[in-house]
Order: sequence, then C-alpha cells, then structure tokens
Amino acid sequence: MRNIVKRLRKEAGLRQEDMAAMLGVSRQTIIAIENDKYDPTLELAMKIARLLNLHVDEVFFLD
Repeated sequence: MRNIVKRLRKEAGLRQEDMAAMLGVSRQTIIAIENDKYDPTLELAMKIARLLNLHVDEVFFLD
C-alpha cells in the first residue's frame, strides 16, 4: 500500500512530532508510514485521514 501522508502533512503545516502526538503514536511510526515501510492499521489510517480532513482512499492507495 502506498500513501501521500508526507506531502499532506507538510501541506497542513504539521511536523512529524505534531502529527504523532495528535494521533497517539511515536514519531518513528509516522516516519515508517511516510517511507512506505509500515502499513498502518485501519484504525490508524482512518485517524490520519480524519486529521487531514480527507477520506482514507485519498491518503492511502494500492499499487
């Protein structure tokens, strides 16, 4: 699964630390998601999308 979390986070003016704190995860988790090294759980993917005011399929997509 691929994503555009990094681009969207930067557009929202959020640091990795800020996003991690808002989602209740570590900065390392955000880094791993942004680098396509970790596929978040459905719950976390939904939280990320909600934080960015988008639908999950606008943030995450299959190759």
